Amino acid sequence: MKDILVLYYSRHGATAEMAQIIATGIEAAGCTARIRTVPDISSVCEATESTIPERGPPYASLQDLQECIGMALGSPTRFGNMAAELKYFIDSTSPLWLSGEMVNKPAAVFTSTSSLHGGQESTLLSMMLPLLHHGMQLVGIPYSETALLNTRSGGTPYGASHTAGKNNEQPVDENEKALCQALGKRLALTAQALDKTGLIRST
Repeated sequence: MKDILVLYYSRHGATAEMAQIIATGIEAAGCTARIRTVPDISSVCEATESTIPERGPPYASLQDLQECIGMALGSPTRFGNMAAELKYFIDSTSPLWLSGEMVNKPAAVFTSTSSLHGGQESTLLSMMLPLLHHGMQLVGIPYSETALLNTRSGGTPYGASHTAGKNNEQPVDENEKALCQALGKRLALTAQALDKTGLIRST
């Protein structure tokens, strides 16, 4: 079995729920979903997080990125951009950029916002930039997925998205779930195809 990394940061739980749904699509396509998160960032310089979170999946390491044949990257929207916590981790991946570890691995992105026009697409596009610098191959959602045409909340061709509501009261709806699963499946199938060519490095 080949692992696909599902790496995310979630503040109120919506992005974490999306990560789990994307993982079901990955596993339906025959890969193993390796779910990881990143710690909060403290404004107090001396504060540090435990190396093991109190609940939820383990924190990501560079080894997770090395060992996987693809990655789904998820974040809530922060003013049309990814959350600082996720960006902080991404900024630590320079050793993998120098070694070319991520070149040719496929990647997908996902996000959750409070409002329908809260910056979903700009967040997804901004999350793609460091992945392109790593030489990864981006996977989106084609319009052959009918949920992309029917959705009235989240869902974009750039990646999966969810509209959570101003109090995070809106659950992931059926169209959003379908798009999350479709993205996970497409990512896994693409990773397997690329892996067979020998273009992907994984340890």
